[in-house]
Amino acid sequence: MIKSDNPLIVQSDRTLLLDVHAPRAESCRRALVPFAELERSPEHLHTYRLTPLSLWNASSAGFSSERAVAVLEEFSRYDIPQSVVMWVHETAKRFGMLRLIPAPRKDDEEFLYLVCNAQTVYKEILSNPIVCKQLVPQECESDESITDTEKKCCFLVRLVDRGTIKQNLLKIGWPVKDDVPLADGEPLAFSLRSSTLSGREFSVRSYQQEAAHALIGDRGPGTGFGTIVLPCGAGKTIVGMYIMAQLQTNTLIVTTNISAVHQWIEELIDKTTLTSDQIAEYTGESKTITPVTIATYQILTWRPDKTGPYPHFSLFRKKQWGLVIYDEVHMLPAPVFRVAAELQAVRRVGLTATLVREDGCEGHVFSLVGPKRYDVPWKELEHAGWIASAECVEVRLDMDAAHAIEYAVAAPRQKHKLASENLVKEKIVCELVSKFSDEKILVIGQYLSQLQRLATLLNAPIITGKTPNSERDVLYQRFRTGAINVLVVSKVANFAIDLPDASMAIQVSGTFGSRQEEAQRLGRILRPKERTSRFFTLITRNTVEEDFGSNRQKFLAEQGYSYRIIRYANEHSFDELAASSEILPCKTAMAEDAPA
Repeated sequence: MIKSDNPLIVQSDRTLLLDVHAPRAESCRRALVPFAELERSPEHLHTYRLTPLSLWNASSAGFSSERAVAVLEEFSRYDIPQSVVMWVHETAKRFGMLRLIPAPRKDDEEFLYLVCNAQTVYKEILSNPIVCKQLVPQECESDESITDTEKKCCFLVRLVDRGTIKQNLLKIGWPVKDDVPLADGEPLAFSLRSSTLSGREFSVRSYQQEAAHALIGDRGPGTGFGTIVLPCGAGKTIVGMYIMAQLQTNTLIVTTNISAVHQWIEELIDKTTLTSDQIAEYTGESKTITPVTIATYQILTWRPDKTGPYPHFSLFRKKQWGLVIYDEVHMLPAPVFRVAAELQAVRRVGLTATLVREDGCEGHVFSLVGPKRYDVPWKELEHAGWIASAECVEVRLDMDAAHAIEYAVAAPRQKHKLASENLVKEKIVCELVSKFSDEKILVIGQYLSQLQRLATLLNAPIITGKTPNSERDVLYQRFRTGAINVLVVSKVANFAIDLPDASMAIQVSGTFGSRQEEAQRLGRILRPKERTSRFFTLITRNTVEEDFGSNRQKFLAEQGYSYRIIRYANEHSFDELAASSEILPCKTAMAEDAPA
């Protein structure tokens, strides 16, 4: 039966096409969020996909396969292929077939039971030599409420292997429902302020509270761990602080760099009743441990030699943490996964703007940090006024004749560098900075020699990986206060840097085809403001940079951002853009924003 007014087309390959112009399209989009992954969202048809991970994320949040199918049936324009309905039920049913439950302590070592509710699954696991390395077949003697099948189809698991076994089982298509209660850390009493130290009114927004409660729930078994996905500029730090205030326990925060560590400290002191002696940093510069300790991924993954141990992993065990916050969890380095595997008894949250990982390790985050508990589309928060509207412009330019010949005969990897460092870009950056002189501008790039030349041409300060942390903090602060309005930055500024007044970014080069990087760079200018933000990307025509640029923009297209393409001709190419500086209405609360 055809329902021509319905907005959704369900295809047999498990892709879902949403006609955004159809009646009830917005209701359908909201209904799809819990169990389908958005792949693309151009002007007319948005593409979603049903994946095992999207269904298991939904199941972990209590969203059943029956509800998922009911949503598809309610909004589908045509009959749903029977194969899709069967696949949804069969795939979702896998979550919960394997459960971890407490087991008796033996010889002063803690154990868990992995129970199966189907003998076929039990036999499949038994036959897998990799998975079985951490498992000992043994009849369950738990006091938990379990079925007779689970009692017989049971494995004994060492507590320290809790995360590893979840990882390995997910790889073979069997997600584990972790029903082992989480341990309480040392208590830490504090509260959020109603106004900041500077006197500005402060409150936690409704969606930030929803995100936190989606994770901590009622603090019962099975809650208290997972991943929260919010756009850059939406206040993920506030969500983390709200969770801390709800749990009232010692907290370890791990983030991307020392500047981000200092921002966390400033935010905690500014917006909570925690005192400076209750908060400390654990970095290359200082290694103090207090009830709230903030570390970097770099210090945790440092080791004296490539084959030796990681000496700072002990931080995870030096205090009875009740909560671990993984900031920018999509950046979680592979070595930290090993520690995260051991920290399964601790409440934990991953904060990120995008779960896209170029290494395809989203499943690791699902297993070790926790399933996605909350997600909200970027455009939804933009329409509500919580993040800035952004205009994305791709500027295509030619390469000068001399370098075009060099490019033609270069090796593939060298071609990317030559196209990225096209000298014509430097002229265009200078023109853009001059044309938009009222903006607070970030010039962002990959290659240091290019950035050094631009800094000299613009007479602007530059921040790279070699810039001392103390100098970085001074420059970031000068940019925030308006002492400088142009800042040249390398990829060190991609993550966890709060520059709320930045209104324009010029991207001159990037990391091959990284969608993750594109999202983070746009995020630098999405802090709420009355003015439309601008994101310029400079692309050399007829080079590999065009292909890499298209892939980089994929994530933003998925979020509903479209690129206007300008073919650079002369200094007047940007006149129309400069004349269309749109001033947008905004919420009064926009002035109070938090770092991403």
